[in-house]
Amino acid sequence: MSLSNWETKKMGKFTLRYQPYTLEMRHVFTVASFSRTTTPVVLTELEYDGIIGYGEASMPPYLGESQESVISFLKQLDLSSFNSPFQTEEILNHVDALAEKNTAAKAAIDIALHDLLGKIMNQPFYKIWGLNPDSIPPTSYTIGIDTEEMIRKKVSEASQFKILKIKLGLATDKMIINTIRSVTDVPLCADVNQGWKNKEEALEMAYWLAEQNVVFLEQPMPKEQIDDNAWLTDHSPIPTIADEGCQRLSDVTKLQGVYTGINIKLMKCTGMREAKRMAELARSLDMKVMLGCMTETSCAISAASQLAPLVDWADLDGALLIGNDIYNGMIVTDGICKLPDRPGIGIIKN
Repeated sequence: MSLSNWETKKMGKFTLRYQPYTLEMRHVFTVASFSRTTTPVVLTELEYDGIIGYGEASMPPYLGESQESVISFLKQLDLSSFNSPFQTEEILNHVDALAEKNTAAKAAIDIALHDLLGKIMNQPFYKIWGLNPDSIPPTSYTIGIDTEEMIRKKVSEASQFKILKIKLGLATDKMIINTIRSVTDVPLCADVNQGWKNKEEALEMAYWLAEQNVVFLEQPMPKEQIDDNAWLTDHSPIPTIADEGCQRLSDVTKLQGVYTGINIKLMKCTGMREAKRMAELARSLDMKVMLGCMTETSCAISAASQLAPLVDWADLDGALLIGNDIYNGMIVTDGICKLPDRPGIGIIKN
């Protein structure tokens, strides 16, 4: 990708560049509420004193953002009042206050800023945070809703993974699990994407899934059904994890008792700074922590991976689901996330 394709914005000592890009899925990706073959993203570069940090905004449909909204947000951004990237708190507070929501757009700046800071300090961010990369749990690999034949094919392709994440939430749930169990006995996690609506039926499924070695349920019912989700959590034989029901730091305390834990995603919470705070707060409340992703390049995946040593479960397969990644960063070997010993978020352009 030539820099001539990027829009450039000078902001005092900072220069921001950004460009829309479309990620192409290796397979049609189907969950309880939609299917897609592509994901729109906006790539960012934040430069200071000749050093460039990389960032990314990924926009799956349900977040309500688009390439146009992200670019509009970035056009409004002005960092010319800041003299140094080490004014991190002030910069990111300024970014967050610029407009409501726009969390993926904000994450694109947050990630680029962290990458920039790490490069200036010449250290990977997991080292700056004092985290041990050997503590990262095995990442799951996502199997979308599909036909029996395609599910078998996807499971075969995922043979290196120690745990699989299975999309559920439709009438085909038992068929999907039975199909997977006909070819592998690896542990599973079930992501229902708000697909179940009745708490008694959800509990019945939870018991059946527990027998199938499903280790947790992600967002079993709509996030608005707070009492039903809390009831299910209280009765379920396996943990429940909030995904759509948990977006930002302010949500975490309210979810104690409603779910067993939370799924943190950089695109929902404005980036690395808030994601780390969410993980630490959830831990203090004795809640489980999962670190997830959208469909993303290795840029955003490698950014999330920097805080993966803090979590119970990792779901960092987003870059593996696409065929046109333009970065090289965190790699998955035998289902294990391997962080490169490079500064910042550790990525280089392919």
